[in-house]
Amino acid sequence: MYKILANDGIDKGAELKLVELGFEVDTNHYVDEELNQKIKEIDCIIVRSATKIRKPLIDEAVIGGRLKLIIRAGVGIDNIDYVYSEEQGIVVRNTPKSSSDAVAELAIGHMFALARHIYISNVTMRNGQWNKKVYLGIELSGKTLGLVGFGRIAKSVARKAMALGMKVIYNDLSGKSDELSECKFVSKEELLQQSDFISLHIPFNKEIGPYLGKKEFDLMKKGMYVIQASRGGVVDEEELLKALDSGKVKRAALDVYEDEPTKNEKIYTSEFISLTPHIGASTKEAQARIGFETIEVVLEYLS
Repeated sequence: MYKILANDGIDKGAELKLVELGFEVDTNHYVDEELNQKIKEIDCIIVRSATKIRKPLIDEAVIGGRLKLIIRAGVGIDNIDYVYSEEQGIVVRNTPKSSSDAVAELAIGHMFALARHIYISNVTMRNGQWNKKVYLGIELSGKTLGLVGFGRIAKSVARKAMALGMKVIYNDLSGKSDELSECKFVSKEELLQQSDFISLHIPFNKEIGPYLGKKEFDLMKKGMYVIQASRGGVVDEEELLKALDSGKVKRAALDVYEDEPTKNEKIYTSEFISLTPHIGASTKEAQARIGFETIEVVLEYLS
């Protein structure tokens, strides 16, 4: 019997289905030495963003000689040293199709929260403040949304934004896409200069560093908005704070952070930032889809 460790949990329906198919499923969360030992005893590990699978842990798996498959239940695999893993003969896969709409809806939700001061008025009203004249907002319709990256999530954001009357431009390392011809491919510089809102949907590249840093903030139009629901590190948080203080960026929304949970007090106490705790894929529907896409990967490699 193949043993599977869902170290960051798994949708209950997917867990029951795996058991029904004859797999042994452990949904406990292990860390440090416990995880080092456990990874020697399993054939597959399923993780979300909480568990980091780095070279030392992979080396422990190699010692055990059993681990065949690592599944990231989500889109990004930057919490896994996937190149090193595959060099050791351990396959790494993700579930890219399942959470796109959930993340896209959160990005759109943050745009509304910023544009209409929902995120902050919800706090001030609970403190007894009636700031009706203070919270003069803007409408999303007619504004330009710049998408950094144009994969599944960004395209889902684009469709929703266009339905709201927004103009969508994008920049992607792969160049112009054959899909969504209504969206205009532009250079990075053009995107920074033209966007009223920028929403990021790219992985973090340690060699390149943040996509948005001082140089990029300097190029932006004054009073724009930043939505960050991709990966921690894609936005330089200290430079973002400076841009918010100067008014170059009017408001920002963050779902991901350089460190999680974030320890940056300036970030989580700023009245100019709408905050969520990395919940992009945290919907019942997305988790169910992720669970069953995970089953498909398990069956492909462990059947």
